[in-house]
Amino acid sequence: MLSALFALSGLTLCAQQQTPKVFLIDASTIAAARASYGKHSSVFEKPIAALLSEAQEALKLKPVSVTQKTQLPPSGDKHDYMSVAPYWWPDSTKPDGLPYIRRDGEVNPDRYLVGDRERIGTVVASVFTLSLAYSVTGDERYATHAIKFLRTWFLNPDTRMNPNLNYSQAVRGQNEGRGTGIIDGHGLRYVVDGIGLLAGSRAWTAADQQAMKQWFSSYLDWLLNSKNGKEEASAQNNHGTTYDVQVSAIALFLGKDDLAREIVRAAKTKRIAKQIEPDGAQPLELVRTKSWNYSMLNLEALMHLAWIGDRLGENLWTYRTDDGRCIRKAIDYLIPAALGKEAWMKPQIVRMETERMYTVLRIAALQYRSPEYDEASRKVPGLDFMASRANILFPAYTGAVR
Repeated sequence: MLSALFALSGLTLCAQQQTPKVFLIDASTIAAARASYGKHSSVFEKPIAALLSEAQEALKLKPVSVTQKTQLPPSGDKHDYMSVAPYWWPDSTKPDGLPYIRRDGEVNPDRYLVGDRERIGTVVASVFTLSLAYSVTGDERYATHAIKFLRTWFLNPDTRMNPNLNYSQAVRGQNEGRGTGIIDGHGLRYVVDGIGLLAGSRAWTAADQQAMKQWFSSYLDWLLNSKNGKEEASAQNNHGTTYDVQVSAIALFLGKDDLAREIVRAAKTKRIAKQIEPDGAQPLELVRTKSWNYSMLNLEALMHLAWIGDRLGENLWTYRTDDGRCIRKAIDYLIPAALGKEAWMKPQIVRMETERMYTVLRIAALQYRSPEYDEASRKVPGLDFMASRANILFPAYTGAVR
């Protein structure tokens, strides 16, 4: 029936495309969205329309390259990614301003001068949006353009990025790059899922797939063995958790399930037990000047690890220390402020991104079989939840056991 639907719409559906190999999203939900495409489904119609609107905009963008920057990294090789630490500023007490000093949460506009961070963000967003649009519709235009982005950023010898972040988030007067800068690559977790969504496309070749695996294999080796990678692995806050997500997602993409399982298993004591208080607070994030947004970032990363753990036989959803530290408590801690029931009394110098709570609560309702979370998700302010992309990426809570 699914193949017949696509035949009627003039599109070709390969059997391989029916089950995309993805790690941070749900393949069965995407398949259901694909089956509903063109049928005016009350569940999927609005999120698919929103997705395709964004995909149309992505089609207008030209592929970008790490070599487009005008500044040279310390290596002298424009193929090396380079960025400037966002919260570091010239020291006004020093004639040359060096070394820079930290002003947490206040972005130095110099960070935009290099441009690699913005370009990698464009690659991640474009590849994932276009690949998802292809997977849902079967329209090769979306796949072809996503592949142009991938080939330009990762594969073309003239434009590719070297598989390292040696010069990411440099602090003038202190270093040429830091372990902390690895968070610039956090979006790469969605690139590997985007590649999975391209399965079945006529434009995506076996050679492309193999070349992407080679690139990510080299990058994973750098993450695990470089000085910067080891520093980020030992970070106690969101930097350590997002590093774990990068490594585990890439490991799954490369078939290194044992490595991913080791990281997820360690997260019980290394992340959850140390990052979350018995009442659900995340103290290492609450001391930041963007305490809400960083609490959300770390929670989302923990939930990504838990989602990965599901496929590896490691249950982080119900892991709980003797004194009650667990993912569920971290969710509950944020709900009152997310729904506007209580004021957020911690530092927050920018807008609270409360809309991010919808995806958290949608997944929580599913994992904890909770109608309360499901109801709360529909009350998150700041978005049209019926049009949320999360409705395509994750199953809805139905009251039934998965």
